[in-house]
Amino acid sequence: MSILLFVFIIMPIAEMAVLIQVGGMIGVFNTIGFVLLTAVIGAWLLRQQGMATLLKANQRLSSGELPAKEVAEGLILAVGGVLLITPGFITDAFGFLCLIPFTRYWLSALALRRMVASSKSGGFYFRAGGGQSPFGQEPFGDRNNPFGQQRPFDRDGSGDIIEGEYRDETKTDHDRLDKK
Repeated sequence: MSILLFVFIIMPIAEMAVLIQVGGMIGVFNTIGFVLLTAVIGAWLLRQQGMATLLKANQRLSSGELPAKEVAEGLILAVGGVLLITPGFITDAFGFLCLIPFTRYWLSALALRRMVASSKSGGFYFRAGGGQSPFGQEPFGDRNNPFGQQRPFDRDGSGDIIEGEYRDETKTDHDRLDKK
């Protein structure tokens, strides 16, 4: 509740106060121009950093790895983009912090350490914090590796994975009936 109070009441009031102060010092049109300039620079940086993060995620997926770090960075980039589009200097400052690689890496590492991944019937859900999942299952992994050991899918839990080919016999039977 206190976060919502901060975001929807205190933050806009602080933004208005800063905009009024800056407008009084450099003028209204210069203030508006500066806000627009930060939005344009932010959009350019977001595009550049977003493409780099997307390429890294694609490389990790291609090598069979889970791109958790890249997904977290992508979310931080999206938040930074929204903050930069929002008019104001305080939100612009936080938005640029989300786009700077060093602070973005730090924020994504912080977010990943707080995530706990748990499974329920083959799916995953994520929640901040630790402890048991709402489904009564123990989370796997630890704070350094919240995704646990990555292993190929193994339905029966035997540890053996058998590769092979299959043939759909029902389709073959229908094909035989059509030929007759």
